[in-house]
Amino acid sequence: MSDIIQVLLADDHGFVRRGIREFLHESGSINVIAEAENGLEALECVERYHPDVAILDIQMPNPNGLDVARQLRKRYGENIGILILTAYNDPPYIRAALSAGANGYIMKSADADDLIAAVHDTYEGRRVVTASLLNKTASTPILEASIALTERELEILQLASRGLTNKAIGFQLSISDRTVQGHLASIYNKLDVAGRTEATLKAISLNLIQSR
Repeated sequence: MSDIIQVLLADDHGFVRRGIREFLHESGSINVIAEAENGLEALECVERYHPDVAILDIQMPNPNGLDVARQLRKRYGENIGILILTAYNDPPYIRAALSAGANGYIMKSADADDLIAAVHDTYEGRRVVTASLLNKTASTPILEASIALTERELEILQLASRGLTNKAIGFQLSISDRTVQGHLASIYNKLDVAGRTEATLKAISLNLIQSR
């Protein structure tokens, strides 16, 4: 490994990547050698550029950051540091990220110094989770799967997580797309989320469905 920490930055929002890249480069000790806007690109960039640390957005598509973390840890073991950078501070996401093999979990609202320090800690193999997030995780119980979603709702969410449209889900399950939409509305309400991506991530983190 070189003295300058070589980083992959994966986020589906270009302006977010640009801001983070500028912060990291200004540190003088971190170099963003590759960027990706989805999970597949992130995996390809790691294979091509061999970064020391991968900074992953948890909500990026195809696949999401949790799946990328799992695959990186499986392929490269401890030879790469993995830092999840996200807007979500919900305990299930934090647990899921750490279970997926991430070294750390930091909020996008963190200031530049905290982000730079988190990259260095990840590079050194240390666990990176702020005290406030750790305390929140420790004090909040995980939702019981038995009271979360019905069998049909789980079927629909599993299919939705694969990118199927409501019409395609309905065709596969022999129900109308309006019925699918009704089930999805119920799912969002039960999981307290706003849409498919959030529902998928939360369900995966709670082990309600399998990641793609």
